[in-house]
Amino acid sequence: MGMKLDGVTDISLIELIADAHADAIKELYDRYHRLVFSVAFAILGDPATSEEVTLDVFVRVWQRARTYRAERARVSTWLVAITRHHAIDVLRRQNSHPDLKNLHLDDVLLHNESPASDPEASAEVSLQQARVRDAVAQLPAEQRQALALAYFSGYTQQEIAEVLKQPLGTIKTRIRLAMQKLRQTLADENQPSDKSENT
Repeated sequence: MGMKLDGVTDISLIELIADAHADAIKELYDRYHRLVFSVAFAILGDPATSEEVTLDVFVRVWQRARTYRAERARVSTWLVAITRHHAIDVLRRQNSHPDLKNLHLDDVLLHNESPASDPEASAEVSLQQARVRDAVAQLPAEQRQALALAYFSGYTQQEIAEVLKQPLGTIKTRIRLAMQKLRQTLADENQPSDKSENT
């Protein structure tokens, strides 16, 4: 006899998982396996390996649920962090580089599926995703690429310079400018709009 968990918050699910409720990990998996897979795939570029990483992530959640701290991050953010670290470890063990053409920072950031149990939070996340998508789309292609390698593939700036065959100073500048532009664009988006004109 399984528990009814579709209306339970993410935080409560983690608490149930910490108390070894198997139904809770199934519910968390249903809510977030697409997000976890998409982050893993963005880093690894291989569906089979990404599927393995996805399963590993939920095994880790089962084992480490007691380490989750709600005041530090949302459950979805925590899952993305676990996925990213694990996938980068796998990538480094394979000693392979992802296909640079497949690294789309904006796509990966925005595959977060919000649990239907909280429509208000879901609407807020969707709005934020749209803002991030627009901000990333405004970056020049070379800045998007450098940011994707740094964030999703865990490359150092030196490694990015080698992969892209560019001077280290150029890569540092690209990443710095990309972060500045993202911050500025998102800050502008959050300002109350006194202007009625749209250009």
